[in-house]
Amino acid sequence: MQLDNLQSQHQFHVRQRLRMMVNQYEVRAVSPDGTEGELLAFAQQKRLAFKEQVTIYTDDSKQQPLLGFKARQRLDIGATYDVTDAAGNPIGLFRKDFAQSLLRSTWHVEQTGLPQVTGQERSLPVALLRRFVDSLSWLPYHFDFTANGQPAFTVVKKWGLRDKYVVEVQNPQFDRRLVIAMAVALDALQAR
Repeated sequence: MQLDNLQSQHQFHVRQRLRMMVNQYEVRAVSPDGTEGELLAFAQQKRLAFKEQVTIYTDDSKQQPLLGFKARQRLDIGATYDVTDAAGNPIGLFRKDFAQSLLRSTWHVEQTGLPQVTGQERSLPVALLRRFVDSLSWLPYHFDFTANGQPAFTVVKKWGLRDKYVVEVQNPQFDRRLVIAMAVALDALQAR
């Protein structure tokens, strides 16, 4: 996947693969008919790691890294995650806002040269039901990420047996690699 081709994507799908010892995610383009298209990236996360780290590759052969994100601290409920390209150069960062996330999950995303973006669960009633009624923790959640009141991107969880998300980027300046990292993190880190 060429970076300019990735950056031209305004919408993509993120789908979790079911595996025993790792979390794996496919990031796919959206075809003109709305179905999943070509593979854009492939992510893998080891479960039960003391310091969260996810590597995102160009495909599922895992031969060529595209980007990655890694927690700055170990086992921190409000950890900051640095997002880097394949060479280790910074792309941006994201962090969970622990206090606001007690009722409605909230994340902050930063990319150099752009205002900070804040993403929050769209529906407060769904957020509260997911937290306080164990039998409803499976309800899909949607995130809207905005900067200064302007939409940056959205992540919408779809109904299904496997976790699947539709990501739509409204701000063309936002680095798609950072958006992919945040979308994968919403699934991989949300329940922690």
